Amino acid sequence: MTTGTPAQPHVTLNNGVQMPALGLGVYQSAPEETTDAVLAALKTGYRHIDTAAAYFNEEQVGQAIARSGLERAEIFVETKLWISDYGYDAALRGFDKSARKLGVDQIDLLLLHQPLAEDFAQTIAAYQALETLLADGRVRAIGVSNQTPAELDRLIAETAVVPAVNQIQVHPYYTQPDWRAGNDRHGILTQSWSPIGGSYNYGNADKNPLEDPVVVALAEKYGKTGAQVVLRWHLDHGWSAIPKSVKPHRIAENFDVFDFTLTADEIASIDALDTGVRGGPDPDSLNLAEHGWVIPD
Repeated sequence: MTTGTPAQPHVTLNNGVQMPALGLGVYQSAPEETTDAVLAALKTGYRHIDTAAAYFNEEQVGQAIARSGLERAEIFVETKLWISDYGYDAALRGFDKSARKLGVDQIDLLLLHQPLAEDFAQTIAAYQALETLLADGRVRAIGVSNQTPAELDRLIAETAVVPAVNQIQVHPYYTQPDWRAGNDRHGILTQSWSPIGGSYNYGNADKNPLEDPVVVALAEKYGKTGAQVVLRWHLDHGWSAIPKSVKPHRIAENFDVFDFTLTADEIASIDALDTGVRGGPDPDSLNLAEHGWVIPD
């Protein structure tokens, strides 16, 4: 359910927690650029910041929060544990590392960053640690990222708390209807990473959703950019989106999406652009041998 003011709509998670629907993502934001980017976002009006242990910029996000002059309760802080900190005890330590770097006592939303398909029992054990943190009040909501419908089914069957969020790759050229349906079946919010399609260019360099004629025509109709139209598409679907930028003008542009809505037919026309082709690696291909990066204290 989407609530809040037109200038800052919120979604209600399945445990009742309210989260700003649009946030700033800091994936691939260099540490030296992250603090200023987050400060620019908070000045613009963002109240939701998404980071991760494996982005290696949590400390800079924390610095921006401390310097912003805003009350801690005004900012929704989301981060993710990396696969090298899976397992019950390791995940608890992973939380401690993230909270310390962020400079917070409580994290608003804590996710498991990837499924560890080669040892899913460790994924489940890490999620059970998140359940403990939730029960202790050290996090306000818990969830996962990049989990398939089958992985979600297994995790839910073997744990007690249904994830509030599954953060997955969603943009007009890769809409993941089966994964979104899996989320919906359990009352899990879909949160879109790479929401304007930058990730699609990783393996499909000549394809850019923002240049698609359907998106271009809607941008002309509404006097908006292609990115703004696509972000509005996410919001009109009721999803959360976390566009990334370190450029203040782009950060502001991405936030200027609350003064128009798309019609049902226009939403469907963007839905129809799906290619079914992923940009980037299959999440189940990640393993500890190649991707078990050590997250420093």
